[in-house]
Amino acid sequence: MSEAVRFQSQKERIRKRLLKYARKAFRMLPKLDNPRILDVGCGSGVPTMELARLSNGEIIGLDIDQPALDILTRKIKKAGLTDRVQAINRSIFDMEFPEKSFDIIWSEGSIYVVGFEKGLQEWRRFLKLNGYMVVHDEKGNIDEKLRQTSSCGYELLGHFILNEDIWRDEYFAPLERLVIETRIGYADDPKVLEAVESSQREIDAFKKNPELNNSVFFIMKRNDNH
Repeated sequence: MSEAVRFQSQKERIRKRLLKYARKAFRMLPKLDNPRILDVGCGSGVPTMELARLSNGEIIGLDIDQPALDILTRKIKKAGLTDRVQAINRSIFDMEFPEKSFDIIWSEGSIYVVGFEKGLQEWRRFLKLNGYMVVHDEKGNIDEKLRQTSSCGYELLGHFILNEDIWRDEYFAPLERLVIETRIGYADDPKVLEAVESSQREIDAFKKNPELNNSVFFIMKRNDNH
């Protein structure tokens, strides 16, 4: 394993600290038997693999970052889940699936690309009748987003906030420690430093505007009762 890959692996372990909140959101859904789940913007699949464990369902992870998808594919094979977890390279702007394909659509940090309201509107057709949508998005105007869940044809089952203290304590502080340690130990490795500097930019952006990192999990049900 190269040191750059090792750094990314350590960073991913830090990212896993936030999985407790994905589990909290999942527990707010009713129990479904072997659900079909679409993970939009799956990246290297930290939530994807957790959803596989939690749901015992069939999952498609969608992203355009092929190196991240390669990591996810290796995880799927290592876990022996090739029969029910798939990673596909497809744009969030080119989501062509049959209507009513999925029991759950899961989106962590990706709906902002198309916009919260537009994403809710356009992705709704991919949900089965009374299917579920879980979106983790920046807090923004939360009152407006709560209104949009209803106007876009969903029943809000619940929501909860991850404030800047959670992000600082559980992600950015340990990431900064990793960055400092790695920069000292591998100052002559350009590939490692490239990965380190990318993470440093994340940290700097957080420090500049920590309040912008407040985020919200929205748990919704497609409302077909009107």
